[in-house]
Amino acid sequence: MFDMLPADAYIPDGRTAADSASVQSLVIIRLDKKLQLSMTYPMSVGRNFAKILRALKALQKTYGQHIATPANWTEHPDVIIALSLDDAAAKAKFGDFDAKLPYLKTTSNA
Repeated sequence: MFDMLPADAYIPDGRTAADSASVQSLVIIRLDKKLQLSMTYPMSVGRNFAKILRALKALQKTYGQHIATPANWTEHPDVIIALSLDDAAAKAKFGDFDAKLPYLKTTSNA
């Protein structure tokens, strides 16, 4: 239907790896059994362990906090303050912060 596999690929006789579209997946599940991260790659694409470690560190940093990590975040301290906190609540929780735009506040005090 979507031209992903040949129509006869499910016939057990003569099936080869060329007939299949295998994938590799990585999932991170919290202790309370909620899915935190799911990454799926085709077998022809290698995993980027730096990206996986960055995602894991970002999940650990933001867990239970009112912050988010920006794109391409590394372990530098600047994080984004969640939109659920208004300016007063953000100041009470993080102290001084940088309001780049009304909806984009960053802090290094997280």
